[in-house]
Amino acid sequence: MAVTTDNRFAIGITRDFLTPSGELTYKDIGLGAIGAEPSSQYAFFAEHRTPVTPDQIAKTDAVLSLGAAWRAETFAEGAERLLVVARFGVGYDMCDVPSFTANDVLLTITRGATDLPVAGGVLGMMLALSRRMFIKDRLVREGRWQERGRYQGTEISGKVLGIVGYGGQGRELRRLVEPFGMKILAYDPFVSDEALERAGALRAATLEEVFSQSDYVSIHCLLNEQTQGLIHKDLFRLMKPTAYFLNAARGPIVNEKDLIEALQNGTFAGAGLDVFEEEPPALDNPLLQMENVILAPHSICWTEECFAAMGDLAANSILSVMRGETPFGLLNPEVLESKGFQAKRDAMLTRLQG
Repeated sequence: MAVTTDNRFAIGITRDFLTPSGELTYKDIGLGAIGAEPSSQYAFFAEHRTPVTPDQIAKTDAVLSLGAAWRAETFAEGAERLLVVARFGVGYDMCDVPSFTANDVLLTITRGATDLPVAGGVLGMMLALSRRMFIKDRLVREGRWQERGRYQGTEISGKVLGIVGYGGQGRELRRLVEPFGMKILAYDPFVSDEALERAGALRAATLEEVFSQSDYVSIHCLLNEQTQGLIHKDLFRLMKPTAYFLNAARGPIVNEKDLIEALQNGTFAGAGLDVFEEEPPALDNPLLQMENVILAPHSICWTEECFAAMGDLAANSILSVMRGETPFGLLNPEVLESKGFQAKRDAMLTRLQG
């Protein structure tokens, strides 16, 4: 990023928003709102580094960040000027939140922007798997019309949908499947019985209950120390042979080796996967060869509307901080009360007024 030459609010943007030739990969990431603010200026980092390095943040007031990691070494030289990092998305497993807090830097996410897009993508995978849409498409393209009787599908209507992690995405998925009359079985120790009842779901006391009773199991929890490897072979063994497994959360939540083994053994009917332990997955990964598995490159929610919403939320979180306001989607609100942050913010406001 070029060093600022005036007193404007300096916003850095991680380089992974751009193609190798320097063009925007996505149509709308909030640059319109940022560019319309005369008190701010923005520039893309000169190169993509992950983790972000100290020199990249030295002259910035804020950063709009896509997939780059933020670790303790990012703040090895402190964060004398940096006030806020706006994560373009809702997952923040690539961000060391304690390091942000220790260096008086706010971290925001675009909370809610992906709820409906992710839920819609998962529903799409559910329908495609149950109706065997991909196989039927190939029958036509390959001149195998006469084989269509071998590939009958199933209905999702009246089936049990198990949702692990009943936040915004899980609730949106429940709303979308309501016309199909599905029974919702939710596992989320952080959601009260009253909230589940209002949201039209039954509580599953254990993961074992979810996996043994559901016809579809969909993962929607965050990745953290508690959820890494949460889903494993002992749970897969409980699934109905007709059931489907879906993951549009984070790959490391699932033991992928166990998942592959269960699919190879026909333990359950198939899977829809938007995320993997290693991204992108190796080309020799057995999942890539399975006809009963639908795969997406960690982009099942990527629509123009989704990105516009994330861009709007992220940009406005940054501009809120520039105006001395509390930003939306804040993960570490305690920073607002720290003297170090307040000193940086006051210096920034004085600079802009001058």
